[in-house]
Amino acid sequence: MLTQAPKGTRDVLPAESYRWQALESKMRKAAALAGYREVRTPVFEHTELFARGIGDTTDVVQKEMYTFEDKGKRSVTLKPEGTAGAVRCFVEHNLYAEPLPCKMYYLDAPIFRYENPQSGRLREHHQFGMECFGAKEATVDAELILTAYHLLQDLGVSNLSVEINSIGCPNCRPVYHKRLKEFLGERINDMCETCRERFDRNPLRVLDCKEKKCQELTKDAPSMLDLLCDECKNHFDQLQKCLDGAGIPYRVNPRIVRGLDYYTKTVFEIVTETPDGKLTVCGGGRYDNLVEQIGDQSIPAVGFGMGLERVLMLLDSEGIEIPKPEWYEVFVTYMGENQQKAFALVQQLRAEGIKADMDHVGRSLKAQFKYANKTGAPVTAVIGDDEAANGTVKLKKMSDGTEQVVKVEDAAQAVRGMKE
Repeated sequence: MLTQAPKGTRDVLPAESYRWQALESKMRKAAALAGYREVRTPVFEHTELFARGIGDTTDVVQKEMYTFEDKGKRSVTLKPEGTAGAVRCFVEHNLYAEPLPCKMYYLDAPIFRYENPQSGRLREHHQFGMECFGAKEATVDAELILTAYHLLQDLGVSNLSVEINSIGCPNCRPVYHKRLKEFLGERINDMCETCRERFDRNPLRVLDCKEKKCQELTKDAPSMLDLLCDECKNHFDQLQKCLDGAGIPYRVNPRIVRGLDYYTKTVFEIVTETPDGKLTVCGGGRYDNLVEQIGDQSIPAVGFGMGLERVLMLLDSEGIEIPKPEWYEVFVTYMGENQQKAFALVQQLRAEGIKADMDHVGRSLKAQFKYANKTGAPVTAVIGDDEAANGTVKLKKMSDGTEQVVKVEDAAQAVRGMKE
């Protein structure tokens, strides 16, 4: 057990971490392009934040949270999603008093869900999320959708499309709930146990069931889109006009409800076609009442979350390679008693911005060359007795075997020239 990671978690090894770094770099660039700045919130929060914010009728709160008492007998929870923590941060630090909208993103944020590990989502996985507070217009909903869509497109993910829906607001949703419960009441006894549990607590979530039998039974369910109030309808119309103008593929899908109770109006998913069917890569929506639920300030908000593991899995499945960065630009070898001179040269090269290293385990010169070759360093440096005596270093270009001897102080410039 001591040498095995817990179920549903995995290590990111040194040989693959460059893939994460490349993905994170593109995510940061996409967020910055739209004016979003990074926020970092704690990995755990008071349990009440999630019970109140996410909703105590959701599967996340009821079944999937890692909750425990700390030594002060306070109930705390490892965060099962990123939005509630961002809202708490927004309220606690009075960010609503600053010019709005407040645009923030979080990256590589660990998310914890106690559920059976699945492809692209583990019990500990990591999310990139963008949240915008204080903007009520549908233009910001569209901005987030387009930012996520173009990011995935830029990464090379193919067969992308956007699915959108509106689930209304507290003004129009009660009428829909009543109509939906009437419809479901005639069929609920034939549905799965999960749907029967959801029927009384949150009938909207029944439409999110993945069981084929339940999907068939609810295929003719009334649509929220037919019962939207004027405000919600106008908002949804504006969103579609923005997406039409951007020219991206999207469709209205009345079945999208998302799994968290805080959503209002817009909900969306970005999906891709895979050999195994559709896969959701990104999901989000508007949560205009969540800030008020948590901090008594009525401020509209909208955001999304995107799993890093799932994106990397998609890149693998589509054969999209992220170029490996150079491990070293030069590997310094030495003969005899010249270890200290080799060490000094490595430090000099690093000081001039060259990625350099040397042998640290006492290899022979032949073994040093073999190791240098394994690192993929394009240039190998040699300090023998003659070089040490003359204050020079011999540089060898590994691709074609050409060599040159240069003064130690000119080594960095020479390495750069040999790489070109």
